[in-house]
Order: sequence, then structure tokens, then C-alpha cells
Amino acid sequence: MVGEQRLPLPLTGLTVLDLTLARAGPTCVRHLADWGADVIRVLPPDASRPDVIGQRRGSDYQNLHRNKRAVTIDLKTEAGREALLELVREADVLVENMRVAVKHRLRIAYEDLRAINPRLVYGSISGFGQTGPYAERAGVDQIAQGMGGLMSVTGEPEQGPLRVGIAIADLTAGNLLALGIMMALFERERTGEGRYVHTSLLESQIFMMDFQAARYLMDKDVPGQVGNGHPTLVPTGAYPTLDGHVNIAPSSPKQWQTFCELVGKPEWLTRPDWQGYRDRLRSRAAIDQAIGQETRAYPTAYWVERLERAGIPCGPIYRMDEVFADPQVQHLQMAAPLAHPERGQTQLVASPLNFERTDKRLRNAAATAGGEPGNVKFRRDPQR
Repeated sequence: MVGEQRLPLPLTGLTVLDLTLARAGPTCVRHLADWGADVIRVLPPDASRPDVIGQRRGSDYQNLHRNKRAVTIDLKTEAGREALLELVREADVLVENMRVAVKHRLRIAYEDLRAINPRLVYGSISGFGQTGPYAERAGVDQIAQGMGGLMSVTGEPEQGPLRVGIAIADLTAGNLLALGIMMALFERERTGEGRYVHTSLLESQIFMMDFQAARYLMDKDVPGQVGNGHPTLVPTGAYPTLDGHVNIAPSSPKQWQTFCELVGKPEWLTRPDWQGYRDRLRSRAAIDQAIGQETRAYPTAYWVERLERAGIPCGPIYRMDEVFADPQVQHLQMAAPLAHPERGQTQLVASPLNFERTDKRLRNAAATAGGEPGNVKFRRDPQR
């Protein structure tokens, strides 16, 4: 409301030590940094080497590591370890996603740091878990997609496994660890002690299989590929139009009736093999073909306007340029402005969260080099 007092970012005053790399760990820390935590990222001594996700001035790196500061520390030396421990003493949270054995070899595992700071919340992401027969394996997103079952249900039937177009296991692990860290911080208010919180790409990917995994666990039903269709709700899918495709999901009985009437096919409602939920599931291919024959006669915008007016879930299928040109996306301000010291005025992807009476904005670009140990310290000033 106009005139309401604006509030600081909700994590203002939280101090976070970031030892992450690649995508899963940085995704976790990005949530904390975006919402006000003072994050110091530890960089290796050779700043000229590109990060695993690309050049430090590149879009991917900048999107993952915005709103952080950085310090250069060689964790393989005793002096570097001592510099890290100085920061650990002042940190509320530490996040890492090294190979399981590495943190123990460097003597910076949870049990090492808890002795220095009992209030520390220590978050870890691994490929396959901190213990177990695969604990020491290297884990990356595509491996987790395959072993977690996602590739077996993605793509068209009989065309082989298919990965999804984003690093979904990495992103999910990072999102879930951020949630776990906030739980541990809440618990610390009661106990006064920190916690070790960890997840893995494999666990996170299996968790994301959700009802597909539950179908197997409870019913012993092994799901397969259904292309753009919904595994259990028919019709739902991407249908051809005169100028492209449109997503349509008239899957409830009322929506199905409305849809049939809207496309001028009331006879579909009396077909005995298309009557109930299970009937339509068995007749998926025939229903999709019939719908496609109708939708291809008009442009996508025609169908979106008519279907939306009738209360049937629908929408266009965008390229990325079309995503950010959409008026609703622009209203939601999902392209966040950033003043970059070298690239000038640019934009990155905004946080999808909204806190009323708090302005979400990108405070600074990702650091491309770290400061000297001793010169980079945590600050709890709400006005930083």
C-alpha cells in the first residue's frame, strides 16, 4: 500500500560462507544472498581459470553468484585453512558441495568446524549421499536424471531416454538445501546449536519424481514415456495450431464437456470409449489425434482466447525471448535489472519469491576476483 513502511530484506544480518561450485550448491546460496544474507564466497588462488559453469563475467556465473562478495583462499595450505577458520567463527551458515572425501581431507568437515563454532549450520550437497556404496562417486545432473528415473519418463514412447532441458537435479538439490538450512536456523533459535544438513542430487531427483515414484511404491506401476501428455490425465498436451502449438488441459469431467462443445464436437461426449477417466487414458492416442485435427485449423492466439474465456487451462509455448516479452512476466518483473561494472546495464533472472513491503533487487554483480584474507570480513550492518 502507498505510504507503508518498507522493510529490510528478511535475511539481513545472516552471515554465510560459500564454498560451493558448479550449480547445485550455488543455487542454494543464491536464495540466501538474494534475500539479504551477507555471503562471502571462497575462490581458489588462480582467478584466471574459468569456473566449471563458464567465464566469471558470463551470464551463467553472474546469475548464480550475484549479491555475494568473495575472498581468495588456498584451502590446501595451512595458512589458507586458518584464514577460513577465522571466517567460520563469525559465520551462521557454511555451504559446500565438494566430493565427500575432499572436505575431510582438508579438515573442514562439519565435525571439524563445529568445535570452532557450535552454532554453525553446515549444509552439503553431494552426488549420491554422504554415506553408502556410491558416496565417493562423482555426481553430475545428467547422471542423477538417469539414475533417479526422470529420463525414463521424459520424451516420446519408443524413442529412448531423454534428459530435460535444464539441470533439474542440480536446481532441486540447491532449492531443497536452502529450505533445510532455514529449518536448521529456526531450530537454532530454540536449541542454540547448529546442525549438519545435507542432501544429494540422487535424493533430490527421486523426490522430484513425486507421484511417478509413488505410483511404483504403492501400486507397483512402472510409469513410461508419454511425450507432451500428462501421465494420468487425458487430454493434456501440446497440440498443433495454424502457426505453432498450444498447450491445452481440459482434463476434469466439466472441462472435457466444455471443451467438446467449444470445438463443435459434442459427439465426443457420447463415445463409449471416451466416457470416463480410465477410458480416456486408454484412448490417449486417438483423443490427441482428434483434438489436433481441430486445433490445427486456427492460430494459437485464437485458441488461447477462446479456451481461456471458457475456463479451460491453456497457453502458448514460448521461446525464451517470448517468455520475457509476455505482459504477465513483465508485470512480475522476472527480468531483474543489474548494473554490472564491465557489462553496463543488464538483466538477470529475478527471485520468484515475493515478500510484501520488501523490495527485491539485485544489489551487486558476481565478484570475478576475491579479496585478500583478513581484508574481507562479515558485516551485519542492515544497511550494507
